[in-house]
Amino acid sequence: MRWDNLTDGPRGPGQAGALFGAASVVTRTFDTPEFRGMTFHEVRARSVLNRVPGASRMPFEWTVNPYRGCSHACVYCFARKTHGYLDLDTGVGFDSQIVVKTNAPELLRRELASSRWAGAHIAMGTNVDCYQRAEGRYRLMPGIIEALLERANPFSILTKGTLILRDLPLLRRAAAVADVGICVSVGFTDAELWRTVEPGTPSPTARLAAVRALTDAGIECGVLMAPVIPFLGDSPEQLRATVRAVAESGATSVTPLVLHLRPGAREWFTAWLADRHPHLVERYERMYAGGSYAPTWYQRQITRQVHELAAEFGIGPSRRGAARRIPVPERPAGPAPAEPVQLSLL
Repeated sequence: MRWDNLTDGPRGPGQAGALFGAASVVTRTFDTPEFRGMTFHEVRARSVLNRVPGASRMPFEWTVNPYRGCSHACVYCFARKTHGYLDLDTGVGFDSQIVVKTNAPELLRRELASSRWAGAHIAMGTNVDCYQRAEGRYRLMPGIIEALLERANPFSILTKGTLILRDLPLLRRAAAVADVGICVSVGFTDAELWRTVEPGTPSPTARLAAVRALTDAGIECGVLMAPVIPFLGDSPEQLRATVRAVAESGATSVTPLVLHLRPGAREWFTAWLADRHPHLVERYERMYAGGSYAPTWYQRQITRQVHELAAEFGIGPSRRGAARRIPVPERPAGPAPAEPVQLSLL
């Protein structure tokens, strides 16, 4: 593996160079039920604060990622390519070969104490999920949150993991002294789709229950409705069901994000698509012919639909965090109405 002299773009304040050396790597494989088939590469990282490249579309400048690779095994994960930097497989290897930065909490505490650090917002869960299954064993996030809490440093967390509820007391303490943003990713509520594209994640229902628990505890929590998957999760019925469930969870906001397929993820997703939905391969080739992102018109269409549904179900600043008990309308007597028609996208 290429551990030595590995660079991954700009590092922390005034820092650059290798992430960790080969001598620091300890590899462990566990056969317990919750970790069967997984291998953990424990490393002593040299930096944990990462500066986001200036060309990025991200609305933040700094991130912390205690893990590389992710047991959520989402077939569309854009971070798959990063495993190749370590000569690790970007397919099944990304799902099962997890790099663990075991010294992340102590390293972050030291970097936050630097005179060069100005207290900027730090985003977590933006590369791989910091509350994936490995966190249940290594428990890195409590130390990371404590380090941020000590400095009253603002931060945000994006996750598909319900394990975040374990750290609810710490999050409440942090939110009392700093700006803390929590967002749970739920792209759809279709159970069959979930089992095939996100096999290692908690169910959408469990994730929305976590949103409810967070908001009930006074922690504002939004939902990133991501990804909206063309031709598989974008029908009017699916969008309505998802936004309705998000509203009922008490989420403070819902933000749609259409599937994007960067190099690395694109090849893995296309192979999955050819196996599970071969009739869609050609449509995807046309949809993503222009690059990693779906056409702007399609993204705008999905955004408009989701925003209209959010307004209908009462998600917004005027009712932040309030549970929505949305009545199911009675069907009129007589023949059932015709099903809505999905217009052709291409």
